[in-house]
Amino acid sequence: METIHDFYQRFLLTRDKDYPLQTTSVGHFNVFERSACSFLTPYSRRDYYKISLVIGEGELHYANRWIKVDRPALLFSNPMIPYAWEIHSPEQSGWFCLFTEEFVNQESRQSFLKDSPLFKIDGDPLYFLDDQQVAEVSFIFKKMMSEIDSSYIHKYNVLRNYLHLIVHEAMKMQPTQQFERHSNASARICHLFFELLERQFPIDSPHFQLKLKTANDFAYGLSVHVNHLNRAVKEATGKTTSEHIGLRITQEAKALLQHTNWNVSEIAYSLGFEYPAYFTNFFKKNAGISPKKFRESVFS
Repeated sequence: METIHDFYQRFLLTRDKDYPLQTTSVGHFNVFERSACSFLTPYSRRDYYKISLVIGEGELHYANRWIKVDRPALLFSNPMIPYAWEIHSPEQSGWFCLFTEEFVNQESRQSFLKDSPLFKIDGDPLYFLDDQQVAEVSFIFKKMMSEIDSSYIHKYNVLRNYLHLIVHEAMKMQPTQQFERHSNASARICHLFFELLERQFPIDSPHFQLKLKTANDFAYGLSVHVNHLNRAVKEATGKTTSEHIGLRITQEAKALLQHTNWNVSEIAYSLGFEYPAYFTNFFKKNAGISPKKFRESVFS
C-alpha cells in the first residue's frame, strides 16, 4: 500500500519545487497541479483519498476492468480500491487533492466519505465532464490552490468546504458506464498477484516484516474475493496461490541464509513468521532441509 509519505517521495522526483506535508492537528490535506505527471502510476492501494480533475488522455485500470479517458474527467479514489493510471498523451493538466478520512470528517464527526456513493467500493469513480462542468470544477480547484498557500487561520475549514462542494457537484452528474472488461480477466489478476508478490522482495533489513503472506492477504490487496484469485492463478499457472507464495518465500529464505549473516530468528521474523519454529517447519517442508543445515551446506 502506498502511504502519503510514499506519494511525496514518488511525486517529488518529477518536481523542482518542494511540497511540504500539509498536516493539520487532525488529518492531512494537500492539492497539486497535474502537470508533469508520471507516465505510469503503479497499481496499488493508497492509504489516502484522492480527487482528480484529469485533462489529458490515458487509461484507468482496475483489477478486472479498464476505461480509456479521452476527455476531461473527474476521478475519485479511495483506500479500498487499488488502481493504475497510464498516460497516453504528453499534455496533462488539471488538479488533484489528496486527504485522509480524519481530515474530511473533522467537523461533522460523520462518515461523509463512506456515505457518499463516489467513494463506495462498488460505486462509480469516474465522471466525464462537459465544458461548463470543467469550468466549475476548475474554479473550485483554483480556489483550493490559492487557499492552501494563504496564512488564514481557518484555511483548512475553507478547504474542507471546497472538498465537500466538489463531491456534491459530482453527485449531480451521471457517472460513466463505459468501463471495459479485460479480455482475459484471470490473466490480468494473476499478473497483478505476481506484481504484488515480487514488490515485497528482496528483503534488505532484518527489521523488515513481510506483510502479504497468505492468499487472503493478496486477495484483499487486489480487492477481489480469495476464491476468484485462487481460480485465476490456478487457471493461468497450474499452481495455487499458496504454492506460489510458499515458493517465493522459500526462495527469499535461501537467499538470506546464503548471503547475509542474520541469524535464523531474524530471518524468520523478517519473512513474517511469528515464531522461529514456524519458519523452521515451513522451510523443512518446502526445501527438504532445516535452515541451519542449508546454511551449513552452502559454506561447507
